[in-house]
Amino acid sequence: MGAFHAYDIRGIYNVDFDKDTAYKVGFFLPELLGTDRVLVGRDVRVSSEEIRDYLVKGLTDAGADVYDIGLSTTPMVYFGTANYGFKASVQITASHNPPEYNGMKVSRENALPVGLDNGLGQIKEWIESGRPTPAAEKRGVVHSMDIREDYLKFLGKYRSDLSGIKIAFDLSNGMACLFAHELFGDGPAYIFDEPDGTFPNHEPNPLVHDNVRALEKLVLDCGADVGVIYDGDADRVMFVDERGHFISPDLIIAVLGHYFIGERGETGIVLQDIRSSKSVGEYLAPMGAKMHTWKVGRAFAALKLRELNGVWGGELAGHYYFRDFFYSDSGLLASLIVLHVVADLKKQGKTLGGLIDTIARYRNSGEINFRIEDKLGAMEALREHFTAQETPTAVMDFDGYRVEFPDWWFSIRPSNTEPYLRFICEAVSDGLLQAKIKETRDLFVSRFDAK
Repeated sequence: MGAFHAYDIRGIYNVDFDKDTAYKVGFFLPELLGTDRVLVGRDVRVSSEEIRDYLVKGLTDAGADVYDIGLSTTPMVYFGTANYGFKASVQITASHNPPEYNGMKVSRENALPVGLDNGLGQIKEWIESGRPTPAAEKRGVVHSMDIREDYLKFLGKYRSDLSGIKIAFDLSNGMACLFAHELFGDGPAYIFDEPDGTFPNHEPNPLVHDNVRALEKLVLDCGADVGVIYDGDADRVMFVDERGHFISPDLIIAVLGHYFIGERGETGIVLQDIRSSKSVGEYLAPMGAKMHTWKVGRAFAALKLRELNGVWGGELAGHYYFRDFFYSDSGLLASLIVLHVVADLKKQGKTLGGLIDTIARYRNSGEINFRIEDKLGAMEALREHFTAQETPTAVMDFDGYRVEFPDWWFSIRPSNTEPYLRFICEAVSDGLLQAKIKETRDLFVSRFDAK
């Protein structure tokens, strides 16, 4: 049962989970969420159709009716869940993982996420305990449901005149292929824009730089003002500026302020994750935003944005959440808004790269992984090491630690699934940044045998 994680069910299909797991998830889900109607969508991975068949069999054997929307982006499932009043939904996807992976993202009423702590753990326990799955006397019915036009109509509210800018898209052979041409037209330059669950061109993970190189080249070759790349299920999006430089996704949280605050006047709470650059808050606060820092992952971010009634939020991983989208994340919606901002900049004789240079005020390490068995001990040791030298200006002790000092800060978080610590450091100068990275590495190697 190694496929059950904090935010979803995911792993190598027929290794970490199989069709029997899919059946049992389907069978137990209606009871867990108290409903007899479940929305189901899937991505284009080779194994998705089989998982769908067994998931649906489990759901209908439990007496629930299934509303199958077929191939879909993950945000399309969120839209369907909230817009049509479903109390449960499942998107079959492994998001950005390689093609041999698959999984299930489960949502409840209002498209709120179901994670290990609020439901998936219970299903895992029922499966591991061998709880019986007797078919209901009255089995459920499968309905085909077409929500494409309603979803496009919703996204269409954020379309704007982009004719003044040149756009380059890498659709990663993923689910963004379902909508990109219809939303953005045939004017942009597209690569890898046919759905293919084997992902023949690159893995659908834009956070790995090798997967973005083709887009960077395309931007430069066609003289684009911006490049856009989605992950496999299109819940994440990342950007390349006109110079062919990849933009750290947390900085896009600040870019979105030009639309929500600058254009719509929606000052209010903006959510960022614990890894986000200090530049984001320092750029948005003078505009009227109230920054709130929280845990990493949709299972936490979507709930927190709703609790706070925040306007929008984002994560270093390229998820962007919107109050106007049921407090959920959408790569296509985020890209529509960012491209609108880029078009406005172009009219003013400005560039996206120039805006990013204005926002980014620090040198950033990016995420560095240390393989350490005693993750909690190493985290405590690092916090104690640096706070003994200098008085922190802020200490956040959720989802690992984020410790801030006048000229630098660091975040240290444990991986949920692997013996790794994720370290990020940011400083006012490259010299200070490199010194703190070295100090951290030396401590972890000497005391915890880090790799």
